[in-house]
Amino acid sequence: MKILDIATRPFAGQRPGTSGLRKKVDVFQQPHYLENFVQSLFDILPDRAGQTLVLGGDGRFHNRVAIQTILRMAAANGIGKVLVGRGGLLSTPAVSAVIRKRGAYGGIILSASHNPGGPDGDFGIKYNIGNGGPAPEKVTEAIYARTQAIDSYRIAGDTPDIDIDRLGAGSLGDMQVEVIDPVADYAELMQQLFDFETMRAWFAAGHRMRYDAMCAVGGPYARAIFEGMLGAPAGTVVNGEPREDFGGHHPDPNPAHATELIAAMSGPAAPDFGAASDGDADRNMILGRDFVVTPSDSLAVLAANATLVPGYKAGLAGIARSMPTSCAADAVAKALGIACFETPTGWKFFGNLLDAGRATLCGEESYGTGSSHVREKDGLWAILFWLNLQAATGLSVEALVRRHWAGFGRHYYSRHDWEGIATERADALMAALRDKLPGLSGREFPSPDGATLRIGSADDFAYTDPVDGSVSTRQGVRLLFEGGSRVVFRLSGTGTEGATLRVYLERFEADASRHDQPTQQALAALIAAAEAVAGIRAHTGKQAPTVIT
Repeated sequence: MKILDIATRPFAGQRPGTSGLRKKVDVFQQPHYLENFVQSLFDILPDRAGQTLVLGGDGRFHNRVAIQTILRMAAANGIGKVLVGRGGLLSTPAVSAVIRKRGAYGGIILSASHNPGGPDGDFGIKYNIGNGGPAPEKVTEAIYARTQAIDSYRIAGDTPDIDIDRLGAGSLGDMQVEVIDPVADYAELMQQLFDFETMRAWFAAGHRMRYDAMCAVGGPYARAIFEGMLGAPAGTVVNGEPREDFGGHHPDPNPAHATELIAAMSGPAAPDFGAASDGDADRNMILGRDFVVTPSDSLAVLAANATLVPGYKAGLAGIARSMPTSCAADAVAKALGIACFETPTGWKFFGNLLDAGRATLCGEESYGTGSSHVREKDGLWAILFWLNLQAATGLSVEALVRRHWAGFGRHYYSRHDWEGIATERADALMAALRDKLPGLSGREFPSPDGATLRIGSADDFAYTDPVDGSVSTRQGVRLLFEGGSRVVFRLSGTGTEGATLRVYLERFEADASRHDQPTQQALAALIAAAEAVAGIRAHTGKQAPTVIT
C-alpha cells in the first residue's frame, strides 16, 4: 500500500458542533474538503495508532464514496481496524451500541440526520468517542482549530475499493476492515431491554402497527425487529428501503413532514399504533389512531411507566430534558422523588449525566428520546418502548396519554420554526431580546379566556454541568409566566442555509375538562405575547412560521 501526502489548504467555516459538520453535498464534493476534516480529526486523536473505529451512515447520497475515502485515510493514519456497516449503513444509535459493545476507540457517523438528501441535499459527518456519545466540545474545537492550519493529508493510494456489501473481514494495507451486520448488535441490545414475548403476543392477538422508515436507515432495523423478531405482518414497515435521496421524503418525523403516516393513522380502520423515525433513526414520532403524541409528552409517559419494561423495572436514577422541552417530565420526576435535569440543547449534556449515573431517561422536544442503554437518542428504542407499554397494559396510545394527563395535568406545547432567516437579521432579533430582558418581568398580556398573562421572570438560560462543572451560557431567551406557561426563543444550528429561529410555547392546564382544546388555540395568547415581545415579523421580514409542530 502506497501512502500519499496530499498538499491542501485550510477551509474557512468548518466549525463542527456535537451534531457534526453539515453542509450541502456539493460542498463535501469539493476537492480535499472531506479529507481536510477527516485528517484534522485523526491529527487530534491521541494514541490513535492500532485503535478500532466504527464507520457507517444513513445511506444518503455521497455516503458510499465518503466511506471509501475515510477507509483509505484511516489506513494511512495507522488505525488498526475499522468496523463498517454492510452497505455503508449504520444508524446513529447503532453506532453508539457497537462502540460500547465492542470496546471501540470511537466512531465516524456519516449523516445529516433529519435534513433532506440526494445530490442537491445535505451531507454530514461527526465523531463519537469511546462512550458511544457525540464528541464533547473540547474535541470538536480541537478539530476546528486543526482545520484552520492543515496543509496536507495522508491517504492510501493505488488501492481498490473495499467491498462493503459483503459481510466478513479483509484488509487495507496493515489495517483490518470488517464489514458487519448493521442490525445484529443493536437488535441484541433491544432484546435485553424489552419484553419481546409480550410484544409478539400483542401482534399475534391481531393488533396492527404502521412504521414509516421514510426511505431512511431505520427500515432494515424495523423489518428485522418488528416483522422478523416480533412477528408483525409483512407490510407493517413502509418506505423501508434506504435510498440516497430518501425517496424524495424530507426524513423528519413530525406532523409537517410525515403526512402520509398521519393520513394512514386516521379513521376507524387505521392501525392501532403508528410511528416513524428520521434519516439516521435517532428521532421518533409516536401516533395512535387519530392521535399524535408530542415528544415532551412521550418522554413523560415513558418515565411514568418505565418500571413496566424489563430494562427499567428497578426504576429511574433521574430524568433529563433539554431546556426547550416542556416541563411534563418535571411533574413525573417530582412524583417519583427523583431529579429532573434541565440542560441546554445537545445530547452531550445528557451523556455526562448518563455516564455519572445521575439520569436514566432523557429527551428533547425535537423528537429525540433515549436512555442509558446508548449515548445517542434512539428512535427505534422509543418506538419499542411504546409498543411494550401497549402490550403490557392493554391500553392504546391515546389511552396511555389521557391517563397521564388525568394524573399529571396537560402541558400544551408547540414549536414554531422560522426558517431561512438572513443570519444578521436573526442575530439582531436575539440581541434585541436580550437587551429587553431587564424590563420584561411583570409585563402583562390579555388572554382570550379573560385571564391575564403575566411574565414572572425572563432570562437567558445558562447551565452549570453538575458532573464536570462546565458552564454554558446564552442558551436561549426564556419568558417564564406566572402559572407555569413559558415562551422560549432560540437560534438553531442544524440547518445548512441561513438561520432558523425556534419559538417554543408551553401552557400548563390542570383542569381535565380543558384537555381537549386544539393546541394552537390553547396557545394563542402565548403566540401573541411572543410576537409582541420579540417583533418576529419585523425582524425577519416573514409573516408566518415555516413549520409548526
